[in-house]
Amino acid sequence: MLNAVGQAQHILLLGGTSEIGLGIVKEFVSRGGAPKVTLAARKDSPRIDEARAQVEQAGASVVDVIDFDATAFDTHEAVISEVYSKGDVDVAIVAFGSLGDQEELWQNQQAAVASAQLNYTAAVSVGVLLGQAMKNQGHGTIVAMSSVAGMKVRRSNFVYGSAKAGVDGFYSQLGEALRGTGVNVVVVRPGQVRTKMTADIEKEAPLTVNVDEVAHETVEAVLHNKSNIFVHKAFGPVSFVLQHIPAPIMRRLNL
Repeated sequence: MLNAVGQAQHILLLGGTSEIGLGIVKEFVSRGGAPKVTLAARKDSPRIDEARAQVEQAGASVVDVIDFDATAFDTHEAVISEVYSKGDVDVAIVAFGSLGDQEELWQNQQAAVASAQLNYTAAVSVGVLLGQAMKNQGHGTIVAMSSVAGMKVRRSNFVYGSAKAGVDGFYSQLGEALRGTGVNVVVVRPGQVRTKMTADIEKEAPLTVNVDEVAHETVEAVLHNKSNIFVHKAFGPVSFVLQHIPAPIMRRLNL
């Protein structure tokens, strides 16, 4: 279990090559305790060796890699069971997903379905399994990477944004369902983050943050048993305002 300075005995990262997910893992590891880390990612991922090396260099005592395909839903139960066969999990981070070409997605049925399965359905699948596993062990924290894009679905990225809206709603209420069991769910809402996924975006969005900022704020949220956070504090009031702007005005603002 986590102690007062954020030390965990076992951290699971679903999306084992995610830059943001790895940033959060390394932030936990940096707080001491040399935890065990399990990276769940496709076994053929070209980035998994680098991810493992990063976590080992950060100071993890053991780094295991488990084969995990987010959209192979029928394998998820076996993956979670394998992780738990080696002991309790103190923190599970759900950090896989893909942004994609937003203009292609709403015009390409197959691409849109694939995006929704990865960004939403897969997150629900592992969330149900993690919720039950942690409920049975009586403690733990699930960290779900949501997005500010899910707080107000906009024309500019509505396929991705609608999936994140679903993720946000699911994990927020999973936390409510698990209330009183010893398990907490933290929904993390960054805006744009400087990663490889956003490197091709021509114009950086306002309030863009770095991976280390997301990592720090997420670990603090876990330590303080928060249910959700906006990584950049300004996004709280900004999202509130956006939610109440009428559609015709949003259209004129080209958001």
